[in-house]
Amino acid sequence: MVIHSFLDCGDVRPYSQAASKGFDSRFEMASAAIEQLERTQRRRADKVNERRAELAAAALQTLSELGYARTSLREIAQNSEFSHGVLHYYFSDKVDLITCCVRHYKAQCVTRYDQVRTSATTYEELAAGFAAALADTLRQDATMHRLWYDLRSQALFEPAFQNDVLEIDKSLEDMIWRIMSRLAELAGETQTLPPSLLYAMFDGLFQQALLKFLAGDPNAATELQAGARQILANVFKAATAGRAKAKPVVVIGAKRPRERGRLARS
Repeated sequence: MVIHSFLDCGDVRPYSQAASKGFDSRFEMASAAIEQLERTQRRRADKVNERRAELAAAALQTLSELGYARTSLREIAQNSEFSHGVLHYYFSDKVDLITCCVRHYKAQCVTRYDQVRTSATTYEELAAGFAAALADTLRQDATMHRLWYDLRSQALFEPAFQNDVLEIDKSLEDMIWRIMSRLAELAGETQTLPPSLLYAMFDGLFQQALLKFLAGDPNAATELQAGARQILANVFKAATAGRAKAKPVVVIGAKRPRERGRLARS
């Protein structure tokens, strides 16, 4: 009796090729279905994000006027065209809504300063444009900036705010760094200060000016603009010290030559 092995059972290639084609076909169908599902989910997520941005823009004015502590989702709904149910559907709570609002507004601010940076062709043009933009946004959007500083202060107590506040803060720091880097490039100088320090200087100046402006100081915006120019002059002063004309050193208490001569004759 001859026992045939599996290899003696004829050519199995046609069967193997057919099985392979069937598998490939099913794999392609599954891949196409997964891709379609992912596209549908992305479209759905995009629509939700667009709706959230729309609601945040509508709620921004109320939030900026009342602040974090005095605002609830119900109160925002009463001061907007959207119902409390709609707001609660798209935002889990007040923290979620306020964070979205501030993020939306600060993204617009960053774009505004980037336009000033890209349109300037000289150091003086950019320095003047940047300082003027700071003063303009103080005059026009003071309550919006107040909401940002309110949110940032709340992050010291509310862990739910901290990651978002740090992310927004970093985007503002990056914006200042892009401006300062471009100023250094236009001036032909090297920027030596770190981004965090540069941001802290302008942020502190702006927050101080905002407090004065909200308190009714008519010179707050003008002083902010002048202060920004002074910071720029001092930042780039170190890089240009070698080209700057040396000033005479006055020693306190030293007598001038004529005075010493008169004293000797007397």
